[in-house]
Amino acid sequence: MDNTLAYVDQASFLGLRALGHGPLDDFTWVYDGAVNIEGLRRFHAHLGHSLLGRRIERSPLPFGRHRWVSSAGPPDVEVAQSAISRDQLLARVATPASLQIDPERGPAWRLLVQPLADGGTGVSLIVSHTVADGLGAIEAITDAANGVRRDLDYPPPRSRTRAQALAEDARVSVRSLPEAGAAALAAVRLARDARADVSASAQRSTPTPMRSAGPLVAVPSTVLRIEAAQWDQRAAALGGAANTLLLGLATHVGALLGRREEDGMVRLNLPLSDRTPHDTRGNALTAMTMAVDPRGVTSDLGPLRRDFRREFDVAKASSYALMAPLPLTPLVPRVVARRLEGMALGAGSPVGCSNLGELDPAINRPDGTDASLLFVRMLEPRTAAMFDRIGGYLMLVALRINGSVTVTVGCWQPGATNSRDQLVVTVRSALDDFGLPGTVE
Repeated sequence: MDNTLAYVDQASFLGLRALGHGPLDDFTWVYDGAVNIEGLRRFHAHLGHSLLGRRIERSPLPFGRHRWVSSAGPPDVEVAQSAISRDQLLARVATPASLQIDPERGPAWRLLVQPLADGGTGVSLIVSHTVADGLGAIEAITDAANGVRRDLDYPPPRSRTRAQALAEDARVSVRSLPEAGAAALAAVRLARDARADVSASAQRSTPTPMRSAGPLVAVPSTVLRIEAAQWDQRAAALGGAANTLLLGLATHVGALLGRREEDGMVRLNLPLSDRTPHDTRGNALTAMTMAVDPRGVTSDLGPLRRDFRREFDVAKASSYALMAPLPLTPLVPRVVARRLEGMALGAGSPVGCSNLGELDPAINRPDGTDASLLFVRMLEPRTAAMFDRIGGYLMLVALRINGSVTVTVGCWQPGATNSRDQLVVTVRSALDDFGLPGTVE
């Protein structure tokens, strides 16, 4: 198997090194009792032979393509020695000690066990988004829970001599020159077509790496859970579908938290997966942005449903233009990569919204038995100043499993107190406005 990183994965890694941080996937299971540690160890071992069983080895050429090498991950499951309350679990997972994840130096993922004071247990798998996006991690976790091991056939680390690596990577770079030329023209066209957004968003980029910007902060998060049948019934009653209701909820929560554009619209950022069977890319996705009028979404989802279908078709048709500049990735210096952060986020106050869809029930059994709750969220290791600079953060991640819909909401508001209690009040208010009878954890 070709172990050369896809351009999008090298771009993800380049951004991580330039900024000093990168997004992480957090899968957390909550058990009402103790977990089977031996079952978790088997799960841990299987993960090392999944899409997560790898890390990045850099090319010795400054403009070379990096490569995947095999890596089974950390040596064992990590078990906390002291119990915490269930209310503390979300914040505990997001502490700096838990986020020591690196797709190059390792470990690229960690499996953490946290005893709870009420006798329950939290189990968290934290994964570098460079190694696997949400659906890639879901595929790996499902395989591991089912005892399936994938042979990716990556070489072990440092299996090439420096001379071999220089020669091989130089040949790859020469063969890539025509791609780079076409990518440069595509980048010029893209920048010209979106000149206003590029100018506004680039000003929010991080000027220096994170290590010089102060301590990390834990973004307040909460989890809401609703019976899938009730979710679907309410969506239909409002003239929408299950996914439209999530978009409406994200829009309404964004409006309640003041994340509106100057024209009063709420701008949603939505990942679009293009992962195919046996896909080994870490990030097999593109993205779309759509502006939504928050007025009326709690009573009529029909307009939002129609707008989404139209914007989805446009985004699919234009995804090539967005991806076309990626062959330039190996040539981008770090100072430029830091400037690209704000451009990737876009201008204004976007609201992230990711729907992972219906999951295989096996994913809910990391120790071999069903957990009482599974939630997924994106962790963004940043300082308070960095969150303030990019205009704050709001992200909703939804999944459906075993007859329930679970939505995780994480939010940082510039200049605010940023407490979980305040976020819970807002989310409960949003559920009431939609007539949804869910619970907020």
